Amino acid sequence: MQMGIPQPIRSRRSCRKLQKGANPTRRNMERRRPHGRPQGLHTQPQKLPPPEALRIPRQNPLPRHEVHRHHRPRDRRQQYLRHLHARPIQRLWPGAVNFPDFLNPKTAEWWADEIRRFHALAPVDGLWIDMNEASNFCNGLCTIPQDRICPNGTGPGWICCLDCKNMTKTRWDDPPYKINASGTQVPIGYKTIATSAYHYNGVLEYDAHSLYGFSQSVATHEGLLRLEGKRPFILTRSTFVGSGRYAAHWTGDNKGTWDDLRYSISTMLNFGIFGVPMVGSDICGFYPAPTEELCNRWIELGAFYPFSRDHANFYSPRQELYQWKSVAISARNALGMRYKLLPYLYTLSYEAHITGAPIARPLFFTFTNETKLYGLSKQFLLGKSLMVSPVLHRNKTELKVLFPPGTWYNLFDMTKVVVSKASHYLSLDAPLHVINVHLYQNAIIPMQRGGLITKEARKTPFTLVVSFPLGAKSGEARGNLFLDDDELPEMKLGNGRSSYIEFYATVSEGAVKVWSGVEESKFALEKGLIVEKVVVLGLEGIGSAVEVEVDGNTVEGSFGISSTGHEYHAEKLEEGADKMKNVMVEVKGLELLVGKKFVISWKMGTKS
Repeated sequence: MQMGIPQPIRSRRSCRKLQKGANPTRRNMERRRPHGRPQGLHTQPQKLPPPEALRIPRQNPLPRHEVHRHHRPRDRRQQYLRHLHARPIQRLWPGAVNFPDFLNPKTAEWWADEIRRFHALAPVDGLWIDMNEASNFCNGLCTIPQDRICPNGTGPGWICCLDCKNMTKTRWDDPPYKINASGTQVPIGYKTIATSAYHYNGVLEYDAHSLYGFSQSVATHEGLLRLEGKRPFILTRSTFVGSGRYAAHWTGDNKGTWDDLRYSISTMLNFGIFGVPMVGSDICGFYPAPTEELCNRWIELGAFYPFSRDHANFYSPRQELYQWKSVAISARNALGMRYKLLPYLYTLSYEAHITGAPIARPLFFTFTNETKLYGLSKQFLLGKSLMVSPVLHRNKTELKVLFPPGTWYNLFDMTKVVVSKASHYLSLDAPLHVINVHLYQNAIIPMQRGGLITKEARKTPFTLVVSFPLGAKSGEARGNLFLDDDELPEMKLGNGRSSYIEFYATVSEGAVKVWSGVEESKFALEKGLIVEKVVVLGLEGIGSAVEVEVDGNTVEGSFGISSTGHEYHAEKLEEGADKMKNVMVEVKGLELLVGKKFVISWKMGTKS
C-alpha cells in the first residue's frame, strides 16, 4: 500500500510570486547565467523547486519562436482540450493560453520532454505546479483581441483582457445548481475550463474536472523520474484522491487572517486523511499583509506542518520572517526544533508511504475512546507521540490545552510535565515566542542537533529521548528510525541504500535498559551515524548511577551520566493529587553506531 509519495527532505524557504508574465528561464538566459540560481543553491547544498503555472502561451510575453516551439510539436503528436472543434482560449499570467490534455497518453511524453528542456537550462530539483484546477481569469468563449495588447503590463495580472462572450447554455455549462465561489453563487464553469469542453476519447470536462490537476501531477512525476531516476519533489495546488502518491500539496491562497490560521489545522488534518500527508498552508498568509503578532503565531504553528513554507502574493508587502525581529525569534525557536525533529518527521513520511497513516493527525487517531477529542481541531499530533498546541487568537499569552490521559512532557523544556487520568483542559503559559509541543509517554523519538540546512542537520549525532509514565515503577517505551539517501525513488528496504532501526526501553525497580534492533544496517554504517546521548524521562525516586554497561561491558570515565529531579504538582488536573517527582536522566558522551545493535543499561541507587 503506497498512499503517500516518498518525500525527500527539503530545506524550508520563503517563496514569492514572480511578476506577471515573468519567465525565470528566459530571464536567466538574458543574463547569460542560465544555471546560476540552481547551481548557487547546490553549492550550499540546497534545493530549488520553481513554480510552473500550467498553460501554453499563445502570444506575448514569449517571442514568436518560443510560442511556435511549444505549439508545433504538440499539434502533430498531442491534443489540447477541445471545444466545438477548436482549442478554447483562456487567460492566465502570460496572457492568452491553451490547456494541454493530460488524459491523452501522448501528452505525458510531450510534458516529459518539456521538463527535460527546462532542466537543461536550469537544473532544478523539483517542480511546483500551480493554477492547475485549471484556473482561468476569463469566462466564456474568448478570442485574442486585435486592437490591444493582452496583458498590457499595467494593473493586476488576474484581470481578464480577452474578448469573451457567454457560453451557450447547455446542461454541462449551466446545470440546475450553482457553486459557491468566494461567497458568490456562480455556474460550475466559473473561472475555469468550460465544462462542455472535452478531453481525449471524448471525455467531458464536466466529468473529469477534478482529475485535471491529478493527471498533471502524475505526468510531472513520471517526467522528473525519467529525467534523473531520483525521487521527484512536486508541489501541486489541485489534488484528487490519490494525489498524495505523486505530489505534496499546499492549501492554496489562504488569507493572512486569524481565521485562516485556525482553518489551516483542520485543512491539514483532512488532507492527511485523504491520503495527502505532505501538506501545509502559506505561513503568514498569501494576502492581505499579516500583522506582526499573527506572523509570530503562524510560524510557530507552520514549523510543524508536514510541508512548511512562508509564501506571499507579489502585490503584498514583503513578509519574510526576518522582516520583524520578534518573528525572527519565534522562527528560530520553532524551526530550530523542526530541524532537530527531522529524523522523526522523515520516519513518519516513510510510515505514510508504507501504511497510509497521516504525518499530522487528529488526536482521536491515537485516543479512539476519548469522545472529547472527536471535534478537536485546535491541536494535532505528529505521529503518535508529539502533540502540537498553538496559539490561534490575537492578544493571547495563555492557552487552554486538552490533554488526553497519560503523561506529557514539554519538548522544549522536558522538566515540565503534565499528568492526566482522563481528558482534561489545562491552562498553559504561551508568551509570544512560545509554541507548546508535548511528548507522550511510552515513546522513543530520535532527534539530531539540527542545522541551517537539512543536509548539515542530517549528518549530526543523534539523541534518543525516552519517555516513561511519570512515577511508574516499571514501564516500556519504543520508537523507530528510517534512513536513506533522500534520492531513491521508493522509500523501501532491501536495496543497500536504506536502514531501519527499532528502539526499545524498559525500566523496572530502578534498572533502566535501552537497546536497538537494526534491519539493513549497511547504509547507516557507511554514513557513520552515531547516538551521542540518551535522555530518559519519568524516572521517580532514584539517585545516582551505580554502574553503566554498554553491550555488556562496564564503561568508566568516558562519558557522563546525570539526573535532575523536579517536583510537579498535578492538582490543577486531578483533585487531591499529590506532588510527584520527575527525574530526568541523561547519558552523554556516547558513540553508539546507529547501524549496529546496541544495549545500554544502568542500575540506579534507589532511595529509601
